[in-house]
Amino acid sequence: MLLILAACVGGTTSAGIYTMPWDQQRGPNPVFARQVVAYPTHERPGTIIIDPASHFLYFIHDAGQAIRYGVGVGREGFVWSGRATVHSKQEWPDWYPPAEMLVRKPELRQYMVEMPGGVGMKGGPENPLGARAMYLYSGNKDTLYRIHGTNEPRTIGTNVSSGCIRLTNEDIVDLYNRTPIGAKVIVFGTGNPAAAGQ
Repeated sequence: MLLILAACVGGTTSAGIYTMPWDQQRGPNPVFARQVVAYPTHERPGTIIIDPASHFLYFIHDAGQAIRYGVGVGREGFVWSGRATVHSKQEWPDWYPPAEMLVRKPELRQYMVEMPGGVGMKGGPENPLGARAMYLYSGNKDTLYRIHGTNEPRTIGTNVSSGCIRLTNEDIVDLYNRTPIGAKVIVFGTGNPAAAGQ
């Protein structure tokens, strides 16, 4: 089956309530550009497999193929692994940093406002969660980890986050549109490469 990947060069495109420029610079290495790759696996189409060690996320397609996206992952001390499901999805999500993050980074408080869900930052182009977010649950419990966009595309391919998986805004919109609620997400430990057939 032929996969068609949207290739946006410059200009703007609608991403919900905001119009976004797609000419953001990615990380310095073009290896993190979205592409279709061979990826034989026993996992069902629609499964997301994340390999933090290589900074890639794989969206499993049929016929032994996956769409591979470059990602930014958790820095040392904030790496997680395991299985989860996509419980919900949000366009231009609001951001509610946990209290411990505000203690670690008190400078964030200047960007926070009181909102119905608590102290946070309204969704939009300046928000660190970017254009889309997918909320990961294990059973009925929120893992507090997300797959989301970023307003810092140069961080793709690095260990920078507090555990969340970040993609460029262009890539998270693409992945978001392909991923149904309930999709399985597998995150390998940093010592486990995403080998085919796992």
